[in-house]
Amino acid sequence: MNTPHLAITMGDPAGVGPEIIVKACVRLRERIAEGSLRLLIIGSIPALRAAEAAWGENGRIPEVNGSVGTFPALACLQAGPEGEPILPGVLSADGGRFAYLAVERAVDLAQLGRIHGIVTAPLNKEALNLAGYRYAGHTDMLAALTGAKGSVMMLAHENMRVSHVTTHVALEDVPRLLTPERLRYVIDVTERALAGLGLARRRIAVAALNPHAGEGGLFGRQDIDVTEPVVARCVADGLDVLGPVPGDTIFVKLRAGQYDAVVAMYHDQGHIPVKLLGFHVNPATGTWDALSGVNITLGLPIIRTSVDHGTAFDIAGKGIASDRSLVEAIEYAERLSAGNVRGD
Repeated sequence: MNTPHLAITMGDPAGVGPEIIVKACVRLRERIAEGSLRLLIIGSIPALRAAEAAWGENGRIPEVNGSVGTFPALACLQAGPEGEPILPGVLSADGGRFAYLAVERAVDLAQLGRIHGIVTAPLNKEALNLAGYRYAGHTDMLAALTGAKGSVMMLAHENMRVSHVTTHVALEDVPRLLTPERLRYVIDVTERALAGLGLARRRIAVAALNPHAGEGGLFGRQDIDVTEPVVARCVADGLDVLGPVPGDTIFVKLRAGQYDAVVAMYHDQGHIPVKLLGFHVNPATGTWDALSGVNITLGLPIIRTSVDHGTAFDIAGKGIASDRSLVEAIEYAERLSAGNVRGD
């Protein structure tokens, strides 16, 4: 069978991870039954069982031992020993511990070739650090676990695909971190990701760091001294790259289909347009009630996608969390993992 086998890590069991996993499995049940999708859930089995019971799905996801030869099309695997009870919406070190152990187990299975991609449900950074794991989030953790030297965050929503040169750093540090080497690396892994998604045309636009791309040096020279030469070298190497394109128009052009991806310089520059389009706001309540979007980590030796939202402790266990982003993350992981399947 040449169907990608994906691991879904639960994230923090106190968050919405268990609920959206059960909902996604229900939504994808027909595909799982016909064998066109294979999922291994890794996390806290008691938390998963509680979510199943709340959704009327008692015991539908069978538990397996990690040493089993071939995983069934749908199964769950305990990430580690249970500690104190983990309650929905309650921050705890045990929640952070399970989030880490699930990812660690998934990475081991991916490196052994037993799964072909990882889809992560959200973790809580505070809980993760309470458990003694000093990471800023999944991306740093995965880089450490896989030995990757440079990872890149890409956000995706419909035809909006945005990679980031920098993410969780102070804005004042961004100009220093915008080096020719880093920019070229981000462009290259973005181009490879577009190829992995099956896009024949892979046009990448690089966002300017400064207003009006520096206005000839009046507003900074990073776009002139760093971005322009890197883009010129990319074009000389046969890549379809252009820039720097001013940040106030580049995402409108991406949305219009003029580009296939954008390279953003910093966290908010890339996140705001994607999330603005991905969040559905209920006008009656003024709150968001659905979310579309996927977080993809590029530059790793394994495939990893994720939901584009947090643990949502405030609604955990209430049965109202949307699984839409998780389903989209699964679909992206399928497309990216297809080339990793050799038959198993």
